[in-house]
Amino acid sequence: MVCPHIINISVLLGGILSWGLMWPLIERRKGDWYSADLSSGSMHGLQAYKVFIPIAMILGDGLYNFLKVVYRYQQDRKKNGPFLPIASVSPIPDQASVDTQCFGRSFDDQRRTELFLKDGIRTWFAIAGYVAIAATSAGILPQIFPQLKWYHIFVLYTVAPPFAFCNAYGCGLTDWSLASTYGKLVIFIIGAWAGQAHGGVVAGLVACGVMMNIVSTASDLTQDLKTGYVTLSSPCSTFASQVIGTAMGCVVSPCVFWIYYKAFDDLGIDGSEYPAPIASVYRSMAQLGVDGFSSLPNNCLNLCYGFFAAAVVINGVRDLTGKRWSRFIPVPMAMAMPFYIGAYFAIDMCIGSLVLLVWEKRNKTEAKAFIPAIASGLICGEGIWSLPSSIIAFAGAKPPFCLKLKF
Repeated sequence: MVCPHIINISVLLGGILSWGLMWPLIERRKGDWYSADLSSGSMHGLQAYKVFIPIAMILGDGLYNFLKVVYRYQQDRKKNGPFLPIASVSPIPDQASVDTQCFGRSFDDQRRTELFLKDGIRTWFAIAGYVAIAATSAGILPQIFPQLKWYHIFVLYTVAPPFAFCNAYGCGLTDWSLASTYGKLVIFIIGAWAGQAHGGVVAGLVACGVMMNIVSTASDLTQDLKTGYVTLSSPCSTFASQVIGTAMGCVVSPCVFWIYYKAFDDLGIDGSEYPAPIASVYRSMAQLGVDGFSSLPNNCLNLCYGFFAAAVVINGVRDLTGKRWSRFIPVPMAMAMPFYIGAYFAIDMCIGSLVLLVWEKRNKTEAKAFIPAIASGLICGEGIWSLPSSIIAFAGAKPPFCLKLKF
């Protein structure tokens, strides 16, 4: 309900293209493109296509928009200076400033922008903080994991900002963070770089964790700053709150893991109560990654090149056609989501979009006022249900089951 209609339609098209057409067709090539004896989760088989093709689309879309944003930002600064109203210059922008700087935004948005920029985070502080964290990681992580060298970490932090932008951009479009996809890409790069003889499996897994934390933090902070913007909160306070929460997580998360590690002797073992299946997937990917991209099944890289180029071309067409026609052209980033996650949620999003469309036809003002609250209620309801669901799972009950109440 809160996503634009074109995003929901793009997700549906991506689900149809991947799970409706591509995966069944590629599966028919079993025994030709890849071995027919492989399991469904093997990175030597169909799973490789499901992981790397959406990564290619996401990188193509994200890098295109990253370069476009940087270019437009430089052009706007050269031509007009800062395009947002600065509180210290004009507490309440006049009409001319509104027309040239705010592009017809409402008074509420102008006021939010004014207060948001009044207490903004300085660029020098962001750069200095990033460099300090990179230096700390390069100094400490190799001491814990000798297989990962300081120059691996240096390269990770150098290439991470564009990836972080891609993830924040995609999460802003669909509310889905795909940090794990960038982590899988890094597993192959660092694993192959380190090599099997020098602990490439461990190096790839640790590098994966570093990259996932960087890109996921970027999307989380962007969402928090957007929430702060809407609620007239200080960006510095929002940032400080996330720093405090991250520091707490550095203590709480290891403690929770230690409790499980001590309570269950078979933690992480197949067939146990907590088999940690994702851990096995990542380990298998790391073992595959030390051999480099050449170990991928036939035509996987060719398809990746094609979808990367297609994402760039589609974005170029969207920009060239203008707003009148671009709203009918799908967004590659949104199309890539169901390639990897699955097509099941595309129906949910399109139903929400249909509800919004009907409501807007009946009463646009009412829909604009109530849809965010209704969507938030649905999201919170599903999130809150995870707690009783966990309790039921701990009790040993398995769905489907019936509840009978007696009065």
